[in-house]
Order: sequence, then structure tokens, then C-alpha cells
Amino acid sequence: MGEDNRLVAVVTLAQGMAAAHTPRECWQAAAVGACRALDGSFAALSVWERGLGRLRVLVNVGDRAPDEEQFPESEAYPVHQFPEITEFLHERWAGGGGPNAWVETAEGAAAGTPGYLHQRVAALRRRGRGCCVVAPVVLHGRAWGELYVARAIGEPLFGRPDADFATVLAAVVAAGIAQTERLEEARRLAFTDALTGLANRRAVDVSLEEAVERHRSEGVAVSLVVCDLNGLKRVNDTLGHAVGDRLLERFGSVLSLCGAMVPGALAARLGGDEFCLLAVGQSADDVAKAADELCRRAAELELGEGVACGVASTEDPIGQVRDARRLFRLADAAQYRAKALRADRPVVAGREGPDDPVVRLADEPPPARGERRRFRGRRP
Repeated sequence: MGEDNRLVAVVTLAQGMAAAHTPRECWQAAAVGACRALDGSFAALSVWERGLGRLRVLVNVGDRAPDEEQFPESEAYPVHQFPEITEFLHERWAGGGGPNAWVETAEGAAAGTPGYLHQRVAALRRRGRGCCVVAPVVLHGRAWGELYVARAIGEPLFGRPDADFATVLAAVVAAGIAQTERLEEARRLAFTDALTGLANRRAVDVSLEEAVERHRSEGVAVSLVVCDLNGLKRVNDTLGHAVGDRLLERFGSVLSLCGAMVPGALAARLGGDEFCLLAVGQSADDVAKAADELCRRAAELELGEGVACGVASTEDPIGQVRDARRLFRLADAAQYRAKALRADRPVVAGREGPDDPVVRLADEPPPARGERRRFRGRRP
């Protein structure tokens, strides 16, 4: 491949990784781009998991062997089978050298320690590949993993220029991975409540919209629990906001624990003393049981005064749920009814007969000053 073509390949690789929206898309773009840039038939990207002492394969692309999945769940290799990742490479970095790529062939080592024969050679032979080039991926000054590109038997063997080019590609891959990690962290922060570590209101809004759309198109059950932690203002006023924050954190832990009773439930803090659970594809009764356990545990929290909890589920007789806003209003109305009644158990919308007061209140037009105030203090 000429210099111009290699420059184009580098740019294409960088653009492909920049366009990725998820880590998996990033890994795949890296492997596909490197495979094309080096005229390979197969490529893989692996991460070095130091704590577990292994190289874990993130993605395989190209002509995969029967035992190679595109995104393997458990393909990993003990580092001692590939000692260069910790010895040959790391020692060079420690001594001030660069993380250079090297070539292996099915006949034995073509670069690196003369005569060095290990698992890569056996793997090449077993999978019908003639040669490979391995390039370490260095992120933030440390070995992150490796980029591996292979050619089939009969194809030209990789040479030193290919290894040098693979080193350049690995640096581009490292930059792309760093960008993806920054974006993932930004997304995490954007959808996470800083105090409790739970999801935030933005995450709930997005997830609830998606869930209700699935309900409308597939009939999937969607349930929402909205709860208001009682006594927070008193704690803040008498003991200080630092103590109030600890109460919020403790309740957040309780909410997370009870949410785990419902597989896949999203536990979130909406803001202030308001929290919620969103469950998709689970029965309304199971969600109501989790809410009941939440009330019980919240009542046992030191300094708190329990929780007012409301539940709304598309499985209950609440009428059609055409949008996320209506389900939220129903759960919100149930929560405010629980607060008005000083109930120590959750109020579930639609379970008080044909003229259920929660459904009636939720379906009334909201007042000009905001729909939430309408339910406070209202009694049936």
C-alpha cells in the first residue's frame, strides 16, 4: 500500500471511530479500519485486564473461525501465554523505548526475540492464518491492550514496514478509545445524580419515553413508582444540609436495593426529595411489592419520616397510556394521595374501583400554577 493510500486509511480509521456512539461501535470501527488499512483478512481488539491477569477480546472482525464471536462474552487469554504484553513491551516502555508492533508467522517468530514461539503461532496454525501483526495500544501512558491483524495462508507476509504502520494505527486507535471514554463519562454524568449516584430526571425522561413507545407498539408493560421522602426539610432546617444529604444518600441506597427486586428497573432521583423507579416488562404486582418493601425500609431510616409512594402501571385499569406524561401524572397523583392520607404503604393508581380518585385527579386539566400542586392535600 502506497503512502497516500496509507494516509487515507489512517484518516478513514479515525473518522470511523469518531462516528461511533457506543464502546462496541468504537471497538468495531477500530478493528475494521485497521484490518482494511493493513490488507488483513481478520482483526481483533483486546484489552489487558491487569487485575485478572488476562487479555480479553473485545471484538473480532473479518474471516472469523467457528470459535470466534464478533463480540465474545468470555474469550480471554491468560497473560502468561503472551508474556510480551508484560515483559517485552512493558520493559521497553520503562526503558524509554516506544511501543512498537511486531510480526508473527505460522512458521515462528518473524520479529522480536529470535526463535520465540508461543500461543500466537499455534493459534495462527489452528485457524489457518499465515501471519499476524500485533500492535500495543497505549492509553494515558499505560498499556491498555492490543490491536491484532492477520492474513490468510498464501497472502503476503507482513514485514517491518507493516509493523511500523500498525504502530501508527494503534496510536490512532488509542486516541479514538480515549475520545469514546470521555464521551461515555460525559453521558454518565449527564444522566447521573451527583449526590446519590442514581439516574437523574433526564435519564428517566428518556427511558420513560422509550418505554411508553414500546408499550404502544409491542404492548410491553410499563410501571412507574414515584416517591417523596418525608421529613427532609425538617432535617435540613434543624441538623443542616450535610445531614440531609446523608439521609438522601441512605434513601437512595434503599431505593436501589428495592429496585433490584424488579429485574431491569431504573432507580432515579428526580430532584430534591423526589425519587422514582421505572420498570419495563415486569408485572404490576411485582412492582407494587417492591414499592411496599421500599415504604417499609424507608420507615426504618434514622432521622427520616418514611416515604409517600405512588405507583402507576399500564397493567392496571388506568385507561390508555398514549404518552409518558400521562403515566407520570398518574404515578405522581398516586404519590400525592399517599402523602395526603399519610399512608405507610404505596397507593396504586386504578385499584380503587371504576371511579378511582387517582385516575380522576390525574385526568383533570392541570391548574395554571402547575399540575403537581393540585394533588397536595386533596382527600377523596
